[in-house]
Order: sequence, then C-alpha cells, then structure tokens
Amino acid sequence: MQKRLTNILTVLAAIVAINILASFVFFRWDLTQEKRFTVAEGTKNVLGSLEDQVFVTVYLSGDLPAGFERLEAATRETLDDFKAYAGTKMSVRYVDIAAETNPEKRSERYAELEKKGMVATNVFAGTSDQRTEKLLFPYALLSYKGRETPILLLKGNKTATAEQQLNQSYEGIEFELITGIKKITQTKRKRIGLIVSHTKVQPERFSDLIATLQQNYDLFFDVDGSGKVSGSYAGLDAILVPKPDVPFTDAEKYQIDQFVVNGGRALFFVDGARVDSISAEGTFALPLSLNLDDLFFKYGFRINPNLVKDLSCAYIPLNVGNSGEKPNIQPMPWRFFPLINNFGKHPIVRNLDAIYTKFTSTIDTVRAEGIKKTPLLMTSQYTKTLQTPAAVAYNEARQKIDPAQYSAGIQTVAYLLEGKFESLYKNRVLPSDPRHATFRAQNKDTRIVVCSDGDVLINDIDYKRQAPLPLGFDKLTRNIFANKDFILYAVDYLLDDNGLITARNKQVTLRPLDKLRLKEEKTQWQALNMVLPVVLVLTLGGLWQWYRRRQFA
Repeated sequence: MQKRLTNILTVLAAIVAINILASFVFFRWDLTQEKRFTVAEGTKNVLGSLEDQVFVTVYLSGDLPAGFERLEAATRETLDDFKAYAGTKMSVRYVDIAAETNPEKRSERYAELEKKGMVATNVFAGTSDQRTEKLLFPYALLSYKGRETPILLLKGNKTATAEQQLNQSYEGIEFELITGIKKITQTKRKRIGLIVSHTKVQPERFSDLIATLQQNYDLFFDVDGSGKVSGSYAGLDAILVPKPDVPFTDAEKYQIDQFVVNGGRALFFVDGARVDSISAEGTFALPLSLNLDDLFFKYGFRINPNLVKDLSCAYIPLNVGNSGEKPNIQPMPWRFFPLINNFGKHPIVRNLDAIYTKFTSTIDTVRAEGIKKTPLLMTSQYTKTLQTPAAVAYNEARQKIDPAQYSAGIQTVAYLLEGKFESLYKNRVLPSDPRHATFRAQNKDTRIVVCSDGDVLINDIDYKRQAPLPLGFDKLTRNIFANKDFILYAVDYLLDDNGLITARNKQVTLRPLDKLRLKEEKTQWQALNMVLPVVLVLTLGGLWQWYRRRQFA
C-alpha cells in the first residue's frame, strides 16, 4: 500500500513540475500534416515587437452556414495563435451583428460597418427544399492607437467553387490579418519611386495605384510640380516603372542599372508593342523601343515585340449591326485582352483571382549567371502570338474561332527575378570616367518583377462622374479583377524584410466526403457510431474485471 501511495505522489509531483516548467518555457507542437497551426517566423516577429495593444473585432460570428462556420473557426484559431505570441498586446472580441433584434438598430449597425469599408456578403444556405438568405460581414476590424483598418476574411479565386474559395480564404487568414497589423503599427515606411517621366498616360489613370500604395509606403515621383525631372534614386527602397512609352536616355538607363546592382528593388510594367488607334475600325500595333532591351537582356529576360491572343479573354462592347435605326451593341470576346488565371508557384500569386490585361506581349528568359527566374503570370494554353507591326481589327471579335489556330501554348507574361545582377556597364566604365568612383559591377542580392503589360496597373475613369474607377474594374461586366492584389503582393514581397508573405504558402487540403456513398450508407455509419463506442466500453470493462479476478481471486 505504501509503495502504491509513493508511486501516486511521484506521478502527481511530476505533473506539477511539468506545469510549472511549461509556464516558463513556451512551445507549440503542430501535428497536422499541412502544419496549419504553424505561424510564420515573420508573423512571430511582428507580433513580438508590438509597442501597444492591438484591438481586433471579428464580425464573422453567430449562426453561420456550415462553410462560414469553418472560416470563423479558422479565424478564431489564428487569432488564438496570435495572442500566444503577442501576449497582453492583443485583445480580441467577436460580434454577431445579426443578433440585434431591433430592425432599425440592426440597419444602423450595417450602415456603420459599410462606412468603414466593410461590404455585406449575401449568402444563401439550406437544402433544395428550403433555402434561407442571410447578410454576413466576413471582416475583422483592427484598431491601434486610434487608427483602424478593415480586413476582408473572404478572399480567393472567384472562378473556383464556393467550397474551394472558402478553403482559399482559410489558407490566407494569417497573411491578411498580420499584413493589416503591420500596416497600422509600422512606424518606419519604405520609400518607392514612381518613374512617371517616361509615360504619356494621364495622372488620373494611376490614381488608384497611387492611393493604394500610399497606405503602406511613402511615394516619390521623378517629376516635380513644375515638370522638372529628378535624376536621383538615392534613398529609395524600390522603383516602379509604369507603362513607359518614351525612350530612356543612356544616363537614365545607367542610373536604373546602378540602383538595381546596389540592391534596389524594381518593378517594370513595360509593353512590348505600342498600340495606337487609327480609326473606328480598329488599331495598329508597332514595336515599342524604350532603349532598355540590352539592360533587360543582361538581367536575364526579353520582352518580345508581339501581341498575345488568348481564347480566355475579356469582352468589349461592339456594334454587331443595326436594330432598326439604332446600333445593336453586344459584348463580344476580345482575344487581345487576355484574362490571366494561370499562375506560377509563388506566394505572390497564390490563390489570386483572374487578372485583366490588354495587348499583352510574351516574355522570354535568357541566360544570366546566378539569377533565379520564377514565372508569375501565364496565359491559357489556347494562345496565338501576332508579330508586330500588325493591324488589329475590331471586326475580328465577330469572326468564328478556329481553335486549331490557337496552338502556341502557355505564354509567360510576368516573371520574378532574384539574385546578384551584373551591371550592363561592366568593363565599360574606365578609371578615367567620373562615374568610376561610385560604379559597382555586381554588389548585393536584389529582386525584380517584370510584367509585359503596362495596363495592369492603370485604372479606368467614370467620365459621367469624372472620378477614377477601382484598379481592375471592368465597366462592361462590373467585375473587379485582382490587378491591385497582384501589384500589392509583388511590392510586399520585394520590400518586406520580415517575410510576411510566406504566410501565403499555407496550404490546407480539402478532404470532401463522397456524397453519393454518404447518402447510400448513412444508416450504417450512424448505427456504427452509436453501437461501436458502447461495445468498446463493455469489452474493456469486461477485460478489466477478468484481469482483477485472475490477479486477486
């Protein structure tokens, strides 16, 4: 008896010691196959460096459809993980807006959320016999030192099924939340230079791009208010070249080269062809020369002077004939406007929705020692390339498609390049050259994103209201494509030293049940779940009694 008591006390003492030790030593062990509960190192760094308390209000709560219950559970799990690393610097609460029984007060609360940028999602749920409709706000509102930002929790590729889109939202929760936290807590902002001196695009067509980037970064333009061009990129962390159509001088090209070689990040949204309107019948495409071809070739890529035609494309309004005295305007597929829904394996483009492009060219890679090239945006496999110069007739949209002509296969239209770039001017700058003192032939690791369509970052204009439309908005279909997300994720990846974007690599595998077998075998599985636990308990109890009788009888 004394020996048994000693053993029990020893076990209890060990349990108490382990709990005391656990209070001083923090660790987590993720046993899931996809490591779904493992928080990225960059996320831990941001949460561990919070200076003040972050308040999180989640509005995805209450009586939810099954798919959204899983998204709510994922949000709770993620925020619980965040609190484990943020400690007392994070406070979370969950609000069920629909719980308000007074219709007027509920409408007022809906209006308050919409004023803060949170748009309701209309969800239909139920069986085929009985369907219910409900307004949900799949958002979390972050607050820090008086600043607020809403975080959309329901994101994903709209071409996917509802189940897949919810799963993609599940995968992206950590990234969306930690990006929002970083946005409202950061004190030192990165600096981006926009090289607008080489584009004839009107400033208002860049307004949404500028407004979006200014939320997280400080922007500087190479043209001042008087129109004077500044030639220095000193102090900038990145440069963005948006749809240039005016050639660069050799001096300007040298400055870009030295900025990149010295570790500066760069984004080039450069067309391969110039498309000019010649009449109401169509346009004319010519090769576009910007005096950057040799620089790009040195860095490991080439933008070809051609146009891609893709069967996966956007629509344009086209007059297909007259209906009486009025023109008959119908939406027609315009294969010169590819819809990009084929992405490379990289967190920049993971789970992105389709991207709207116009008059896109192809990109080829060439040998560049030490440079890693990752394709980001790719066309569908049903493509055709058109070499410039070439006439582009609108009437082509009305012609019958011959799929056999679209056999060029998948074409890449955006790349990420990483490594130590060698200067184009290596062995050209002599000791007698005044630039020799500061010249670098190869220096620091850096990153470049190149896209062969400058229209990706240009927003349209609502001419009736004289107001810019959102970036990626298609006036014909009223859809908003993922152009803005692509640009933001690309900039984040180039400039984020914490590596937060690696959180977008999280992958949760769907393991759906076989609905046909479930329907046929429903009764058997229900009976098994009811009977098996009882049988197991009785069996274990019988074995235990048999063992005791054998030992002590």
